[in-house]
Amino acid sequence: MLEAWGSLATAAVMIGVVHTATGPDHYLPFVAMSRIGRWSMPKTIIITLLCGVGHVLSSAVIGLAGIALGIGLDSLGQIESTRGRLAGWLLVGFGVAYLLWGLRQAIRNRPHTHLHVHADGTIHSHPHVHQGDHLHVHPAGAEQPADASEPKVASMTPWILFTIFLFGPCEMLIPMVMVPAARGDLLGVAWITLLFGTATLATMTVIVFAACQGVRFARVGRFARYGHAFAGAVLLVCGVAVMCGL
Repeated sequence: MLEAWGSLATAAVMIGVVHTATGPDHYLPFVAMSRIGRWSMPKTIIITLLCGVGHVLSSAVIGLAGIALGIGLDSLGQIESTRGRLAGWLLVGFGVAYLLWGLRQAIRNRPHTHLHVHADGTIHSHPHVHQGDHLHVHPAGAEQPADASEPKVASMTPWILFTIFLFGPCEMLIPMVMVPAARGDLLGVAWITLLFGTATLATMTVIVFAACQGVRFARVGRFARYGHAFAGAVLLVCGVAVMCGL
């Protein structure tokens, strides 16, 4: 009995790690949005953990409800499959919308040159973009502020990611909790869920932290204005991967 329990516990941890590490949708969205949104590392980790908790608990709740109602494993699998397709479509939809918005931002903020005439008759020009700080001092009202839609989109992103992960299923969890559930061992169900969830969250956190540390040194130069579009493309690819079962 103890040997079987130990094997199940080990499997929960191993599957949690492998399931997360082999699913780029578990970490690439956070890395991409952290870089382009200039999130601090604590903010990035907190958002990652919150989305991960929603990801695991949603499947755990469905599994427990299925056990209580006597729903079979095949039916629960179909429910999780439907949730997976929904999460994939949500990620694809968000990715497409963010990609298009990012391309719009890139076009609007392409570098261009302005001529400036000073009171003493001096004429000069300098290139700039209408994004971020403009280093040349002009009279009040001469320069248009940065696009106000950017902070609005940035503030919505964590909530959108959380919603998507809430629908994202942990297909591997339900078959494992069925084993102790079949014996009426609710403590075992809770323990397996905890082990699987901890392994999943730890793996997400480690990969996101390491990847964010790596990309912070990336130099994109003149392609920086395409950062939002690239982040949208990453979300889109992750959504397609979810729908394809990768």
